Amino acid sequence: MSLPQLRNYANGQWIAGQGEGETLHNAITGEAIYTASSKGLDFAGMMQYARTKAGPVLRRMTFQERGRMLKALALYLMERKEKYYTISRYTGATRADSWVDIEGGIGNLFANASLRRQFPNEPFYVDGDPAILSKNGTFIGHHIMVPRRGVAIHINAFNFPVWGMLEKIAVNLLAGVPAIVKPATITSFLTEAVVEDIIASGILPEGALQLICGSARGILDFVENGDVVTFTGSASTGKMLKAHPRLIDEAVPFNMEADSLNCSVLGADVKPGMPEFDLFIKEVAREITTKAGQKCTAVRRIIVPAGSVEDVQIALGKRLAGTLIGDPSVEGVRMGALAGMSQKQEVLEKIAELSRSQEIVIGDLDNYELHGADKEKGAFLPPIVFLNNNPFTNTACHDIEAFGPVSTIMPYDTMDEAIELSKLGKGSLVSSIITADDKIAKAYVLEAASMHGRILVLNSDCAKESTGHGSPMPLLVHGGPGRAGGGEEMGGKRGVLHYMQRTAIQGSPTTISHITNVYQQNGRQNETEVHPFRKHFEDLEVGDTLITAKHTVTETDITNFANVSGDNFYAHMDATSLEGTIFEQRVAHGYFVLSKAAGLFVDAKKGPVLLNYGIDEARFTKPVYPGATIGVKLTVKQKVDQEKRSEDDIAKGIVKWLVDVYDETGETVAIATILTMVKKRNQD
Repeated sequence: MSLPQLRNYANGQWIAGQGEGETLHNAITGEAIYTASSKGLDFAGMMQYARTKAGPVLRRMTFQERGRMLKALALYLMERKEKYYTISRYTGATRADSWVDIEGGIGNLFANASLRRQFPNEPFYVDGDPAILSKNGTFIGHHIMVPRRGVAIHINAFNFPVWGMLEKIAVNLLAGVPAIVKPATITSFLTEAVVEDIIASGILPEGALQLICGSARGILDFVENGDVVTFTGSASTGKMLKAHPRLIDEAVPFNMEADSLNCSVLGADVKPGMPEFDLFIKEVAREITTKAGQKCTAVRRIIVPAGSVEDVQIALGKRLAGTLIGDPSVEGVRMGALAGMSQKQEVLEKIAELSRSQEIVIGDLDNYELHGADKEKGAFLPPIVFLNNNPFTNTACHDIEAFGPVSTIMPYDTMDEAIELSKLGKGSLVSSIITADDKIAKAYVLEAASMHGRILVLNSDCAKESTGHGSPMPLLVHGGPGRAGGGEEMGGKRGVLHYMQRTAIQGSPTTISHITNVYQQNGRQNETEVHPFRKHFEDLEVGDTLITAKHTVTETDITNFANVSGDNFYAHMDATSLEGTIFEQRVAHGYFVLSKAAGLFVDAKKGPVLLNYGIDEARFTKPVYPGATIGVKLTVKQKVDQEKRSEDDIAKGIVKWLVDVYDETGETVAIATILTMVKKRNQD
């Protein structure tokens, strides 16, 4: 009986590869379950399909629309998660392992969907502050970022077939770029199941996501300028791909996240019996056993004070001995199998290499108990921990990574030695230090950070809510220098901008305002007869301006404001204390100036403005003395649409206003951006 063949999704169709393909196995039983092949796929055609079919649609969508699309997809997949858990067992994963992969991946969609609130309701993004390029401010510069007009090609590792895909496509889709995903073939059956549901949902534009379940050899031959390639896997494979001539010729960004020799350091202040000691043992044990050690962020090097080596070895041995290994469906099993027999053989070879210069002190490759599984058929290994008493001399542990439940304990005498040992890994994705002493934490972080992409500082204060050494977070960068690849993934807004082209634009403030839909100071203002607070969200336009009546500041104003606010700072209240200061006489409170400005521009009658939402970027640029006359120019700076949270919610948006307070000379004395929530005329 022939095995079912996994399908590829290309050019809008599900396509089985030609030929028999590669046979995939159940990691627990060794049973053959699928075949996978990509033979016959037109890689060039797939990339052109993404560029021409989905690219224009995604680029027309605003960040708000793309974010809502991701949220809808996350909700859709969450409803079907149990299906993925069932399939995930074939990869050797426990329920807890699968939770990180499946719900962690879907959570990444949710997290990136929420990022839309940091972007405008536009297809593009305005980056940073304007640059004034002329004396009179009639010529300025700015930066705008637009989606790349290519396709994101994601070449993923075998250990997280769901998370690995979703954490990447969430970012490129929010940026407005389509993707082709190539999961590692050995676990691609789980990726295929998720993609099948994504396509069936119809939530993504056609061509926004394509899938290759077999080999993608040769796909880089067809990349073009505007494409982006990401790679997760071994450093050796990544370096080979990174050197592809086409990437160089077409200037295609290549983001590499490679397996690395991550480390966890126990602070010299931590002794047995302290909460931090127990945290250290728990964290290291979890990183050795989770996913059977098949994590790019797993702890490979356990760096401990020389006087604590024996205590750590005993405590870690006891904890690992209590870890049940076997079929994840058996109650009590906490560690499953490696992804396949080929992966097991590779780990055994690395263990043999490491054994030449260090000894195994925890675990036995020949004698370990399995629950509900067969050692001969399943890809199982017990946790293996080495001891290396001379890590500066016997350095194989800093060069060889066994990508399984394998780690090495090594001693240090001083913090400088601990830092140096951490750096001998030649660059890692993550390091952690467990200490109750913030001085030790600071010394380690500042000196070790140059060689680690992320550093977790763990103590009893944050342990309860800490996500742990091995968990990258969507809003933080994931990557690392040196051996770890030198790339960055995720990172919140930073990750999204990786898929966008930054371009400097120059022109008049009025023109730049028109291009960006963000009012630029000194640009043309549109004075309207109707007070802008009487206008609904849809009716306001960037540049709409109210020029208010004026007010002459008096000493009574200053005294009254001090009485109301309780701010009796000497510069406002004591004219005899001003010698040696920058002030010539009693000066009005900056907050009085803004408060009076609000009194000048606010329309008190009930209208579309629902509430004041906040103040950004307030600056007091010139002292205001009694006798000064101030007025306000209130200008619509930017509009940010908001979605309705429920059917009963009021349809509204956020309006950012530029508040320019000036004196009788016409010079600005205070400037701020205030935000109001404004009701829409259309409540549908």
